[in-house]
Amino acid sequence: MQGCLLLIAGAVALRQADRWWFSPHRAARQRALTRRDLMDLQRQRANDITPVLLMAGHGAEIAGWWMLATAAGSAGWAAAALAMAVKFRHLQEVSHFAVHGVLTRSPHLGTLLAETCVHLPLGLGPVADRRRRHVREHHPNATVTGVDPNLADLEQAGLLPGTTRARYAAGIVFPLTPAGLAATCRSIAANVRPAIHGWSRTAALAAVLAAALILGGWPAGVFGLAVPRLLLYPQLAWMSLIVEHRWFDAAPPAGPGPVALEAGRCLRLYPSSPAMALLARGTWLPYGDLFHFAHSAHPAVRWNYLPALEKALGMPAAAPPGLLLGGEAVITRHWRALGGGRARGGVSDAAPGRERTAPSPTASQV
Repeated sequence: MQGCLLLIAGAVALRQADRWWFSPHRAARQRALTRRDLMDLQRQRANDITPVLLMAGHGAEIAGWWMLATAAGSAGWAAAALAMAVKFRHLQEVSHFAVHGVLTRSPHLGTLLAETCVHLPLGLGPVADRRRRHVREHHPNATVTGVDPNLADLEQAGLLPGTTRARYAAGIVFPLTPAGLAATCRSIAANVRPAIHGWSRTAALAAVLAAALILGGWPAGVFGLAVPRLLLYPQLAWMSLIVEHRWFDAAPPAGPGPVALEAGRCLRLYPSSPAMALLARGTWLPYGDLFHFAHSAHPAVRWNYLPALEKALGMPAAAPPGLLLGGEAVITRHWRALGGGRARGGVSDAAPGRERTAPSPTASQV
């Protein structure tokens, strides 16, 4: 077990090369950094080496957790399941910046890293499909019914105006429900279907399972791969989706430009709770996902600079103090925006004039 822990620690240390190289705190400055300053720093430090080390560190850490799954008994099973769910979330967010073309200096290398280190091993669809859906369809149309594919996913899970309390609760934990598990399995099957994608994606998924079994036996295959990939990671990704935007009560922009637009339709969780924010950044909202307003306003900014960018931009109009508890928590806000169980005749009063259409088929992100 000691060897497993040493491998995990070494892998975490390897990832810090990218963090150190891009850190805005290494910049000599006498004032707060502006967006232009941050973009200049990002361009100066863009490279094709530290991102490779970052991905290698994630891969080595995964191997360590798989080995721990069989070396530490039932405690190792639980630790591996939770750690791998978090790992998959981290990989999802790192590859998200490859989709935006800012993971590496060479966009082609970024796409290659995202494809070979994330999409192929996790049974996700091609990076090009994700880029189309996320960059071209979601970003310009966030929270717009009938256009935003992410909002369609939420609607497909039952998060619609006039929904019942039970249906709303089930929608919040949709990936953990039988319907959600079935949707995840269908998504993976479609993403690796040989008739569409050839055999490479199927072979990659099989190779990952084989690696898990070789390194950690059946506990790694079950608790280090199947459980986190099919249940826990999809739920973490779903929670991330839920807290990113004011999906059901987006406010009209208070002025021109992307900052004013995104200030009315983004959320910022844990604005006054540094401990909870730190926990979220290390687990289910990693690599800048906590700072979704800053990312939405300026998608070409790498995650390392989003906290500083947020300081320059300020907070969005809605900054819920928590996820679950309290009158202004995200879950309560969304429930209230959907009408709290009262039928709305197909129109949300929180977003007047936005006609509700039937949910489109889910194009799962996970």
